[in-house]
Amino acid sequence: MGRKQTPGFDAKAFLTKARTGRSVSAYEKKQVVFAQGDPADAVFYIERGQIKLTVISEQGKAAVVAMLGPGDFFGEGCLAGQPVRMATASGMTEGSVVRIGRQAMIGLLHERSVFTERFMAHLLARNVRVEEDLVDQLFNSSEKRLARVLLLLARFGKEGATEPVIPKVSQEVLAEMVGTTRPRINEFMNKFRKLGFIEYNGGLHIHSSLLNVLLHG
Repeated sequence: MGRKQTPGFDAKAFLTKARTGRSVSAYEKKQVVFAQGDPADAVFYIERGQIKLTVISEQGKAAVVAMLGPGDFFGEGCLAGQPVRMATASGMTEGSVVRIGRQAMIGLLHERSVFTERFMAHLLARNVRVEEDLVDQLFNSSEKRLARVLLLLARFGKEGATEPVIPKVSQEVLAEMVGTTRPRINEFMNKFRKLGFIEYNGGLHIHSSLLNVLLHG
């Protein structure tokens, strides 16, 4: 007989139970969860809100490498022996995260097979995303890279629908993610709005028609 699965396993409820090695913390917009160079001793799970991961080079140049939302993990490098944080994690909105100490996380991965599957799915998805990011940077135009970033921010493809991009992401941050200048981002955003791919209505809304830029641009 096959291994029995637990239907509707709720990773959020499982992680937020008060146990040794786990804690839930609220954070404010722009508050740092951990900084580049800090000891890597825990994994984090986003309960609500959005988190930005930023890397700063030795020359002081900043690059946004990921923007994450509810249900995402971050800081998992500590499980692979990473001694210090390679990026700074900070809040893009108010929210809350679950902090799971390294040893507690290892224990979770051993004690609950369904949770292990959920976490491994996250790692595989993150690996695919890294590969896609590399291909994007090597072969696609700045306009296509911006379209892809906006679709990712809208969590397009998760549960079959897009959602408004909340919070409003500054053009400076988008420029860091895409690898171009703010004036170029402004030019592309105006073009997308005129074509009906995006709209500003109580926030930035992304339409699935923006995929046309990736497919035919």
